[in-house]
Amino acid sequence: MNRLFALVTAMIVGVTATASTAQDTPVVVELFTSQGCSSCPAADEMLARLGERDNIIALALHVDYWDYIGWKDKFAHAAFTKRQKGYARSFGNRSIYTPQMVINGAADVVGNRPMDVTDMVQDHAAKGLRVALTLKRSGDRLTITAPASSGLAEADVILVRYTPSETVSIPRGENAGKKLDYTHVVTEWSDIGDWNGRTPLSSSVPVSGAAPIVVLVQQKGYGPIFAAARLR
Repeated sequence: MNRLFALVTAMIVGVTATASTAQDTPVVVELFTSQGCSSCPAADEMLARLGERDNIIALALHVDYWDYIGWKDKFAHAAFTKRQKGYARSFGNRSIYTPQMVINGAADVVGNRPMDVTDMVQDHAAKGLRVALTLKRSGDRLTITAPASSGLAEADVILVRYTPSETVSIPRGENAGKKLDYTHVVTEWSDIGDWNGRTPLSSSVPVSGAAPIVVLVQQKGYGPIFAAARLR
């Protein structure tokens, strides 16, 4: 399995590196996962490999609906379960599951199927995002800018922080007895404004700490992501 993930990641890199240079926009990969899900470690590992690439913004959102099985996920938040349910409504899915990857807020794929993930990431890398977003940090202030872009729907501007990596020993539940590595674990998710693209985006917000920063501009109602950028 590790060799397959390595091969798949290499395939993604070959396409996305060129696409990123042309479009100058990243691919956002959200993984809905849980420490209590036995099918998730393979997807967690793949997200880690994807997240090593400069042109991929990897985000692990741990959901809480597996907590009843005997192990409470220390990273889980009800807000992430709510977000996954929002995507389900947007995509017309009748249920939610783990591991699920959502690419650029526009399409979903089972997160532990390497070839399916590869195809989807390649497709969205080639398309690029609609708007180039710029982040600059000066001390405890973050400045967010983007040029005006006609034809955008109403969008949320979202600030995300994440923990790059953490190892967890799991004594109970479906992964009992395992010591698992987790990466790109989302710890903060804040709606910091709205934007419709008719005028340039210019915003300044307070930030603290050394955790990586991600900003997303996403169509309201769990629609596609129009723009994204990261500071590590």
